[in-house]
Amino acid sequence: MPRRAAHRAHQHPRRGSRSLTVRIRLFAQARESAGRGHDERAPTSLGALLDDLRASYGTDFAHVLDTARVWVNGDEPIAGDLTELHDGDEVAVLPPVSGG
Repeated sequence: MPRRAAHRAHQHPRRGSRSLTVRIRLFAQARESAGRGHDERAPTSLGALLDDLRASYGTDFAHVLDTARVWVNGDEPIAGDLTELHDGDEVAVLPPVSGG
C-alpha cells in the first residue's frame, strides 16, 4: 500500500472494518446502576475493562462491582484482572442476588 494510502487508512478505517469488540452483559443491580443491560468495549484485559466501566458508570456501579462475580465466556477467569480478552468474548457482571 502506498505511504499516503496507508496513512489515510490508519486515520479513517474503512466502513465494515472491525477492531477488538468485547460484549458486556450487566445483570440486576449492575444493570440498574449502569442504566443499561449490555455494552460493547475494546479493552485488552479484564482489569482494563472493569476500570473503564467504573469510570463510565460511576460510583454506584463501582460499589456493585465490588461484590459482583465477573465471568468471561461463562466461566470465572482464572487470571482475574490479568485475563486477556479477545474479539468476540463476552463478559458478564453478576451481582449477588437476595432471596426471599
